[in-house]
Amino acid sequence: MFNSTKVSCFTLAAYVDVGTLEYLWFLVVLSLYMSIVLANLLLVVVICVSRSLHEPMYVFLCSLFVNELYGSTGLFPLLLVQTLSDVHTVSLPFCFLQIFCIYTYANVEFCNLAVMSYDRYLAICFPLRYNAVMTWNRVAVLIAVTWLYPFVAISVLIYLSASLQLCGNIINKVYCDNYSIVKLACSDTSLNNIYGFAYTAATITVVLLIFYTYIRILKVCFSGSKQTRQKALSTCMPHLASLLNFSCGCFFEIVQSRFDMKHVPLMLRVLLSLYWLTCQPLFNPLLYGLNLTKIRLLCKSRLLGQM
Repeated sequence: MFNSTKVSCFTLAAYVDVGTLEYLWFLVVLSLYMSIVLANLLLVVVICVSRSLHEPMYVFLCSLFVNELYGSTGLFPLLLVQTLSDVHTVSLPFCFLQIFCIYTYANVEFCNLAVMSYDRYLAICFPLRYNAVMTWNRVAVLIAVTWLYPFVAISVLIYLSASLQLCGNIINKVYCDNYSIVKLACSDTSLNNIYGFAYTAATITVVLLIFYTYIRILKVCFSGSKQTRQKALSTCMPHLASLLNFSCGCFFEIVQSRFDMKHVPLMLRVLLSLYWLTCQPLFNPLLYGLNLTKIRLLCKSRLLGQM
């Protein structure tokens, strides 16, 4: 798969030499990673063991938290190793593995948010039909599609990129990025560009459908009673906030990849490129844990039970 390339490793050129502060930076990154793992793992356990949370909405949330654990594992271990390393290189196979993990994480995130918006749309706009439509068979199918589609789509993307002949090995990021590798190619990238365009268009379509769904939900909310409006908004706002946060993070990353950002300080570029991979996994458990009453109360009871 990698025989056509001329390089065996990539150099991650965006790491900043912080001297003796590298140990402090390592502790900061490790603390962030541990916080993400503990917060998301706690919510996964609470949803799995609490029968009162065995409802479609919480099953989709559980899938979301599992994805945060998956995406974080695709980034942080390498980030921690590279923080203490003097030579910031990564092997070719491992680089493509990281791209696969990070890109599937992003796609699963959007698909999961789309499924959650569909679930809330049915629950709020068609409450009498909700149980008939959102059966456990349908929940299983939606979860399967949420995970299988990104894995298939990104597998094709990785195959096309791995088939390119590369004439450079410098990636101006702190992690491996598919677009950066395609820019290093000295062979024909037409197929990569066409597939990349179709893949991006499909992702944008999913995001637009999510926003359209929430517009429909908000219209129903504001046309109902005050009690109905408050209940619906308290349920939907965390989903919408999560979508906006992740979309903004992805937008920062796309802008950096596609445009010349050399006038922006390197440290700021690094932080912006990490935003969508670090803030979302920490933001979601805090957002849902604090805003959804059932989860908040059960998390408290579980934590107090351990003390």
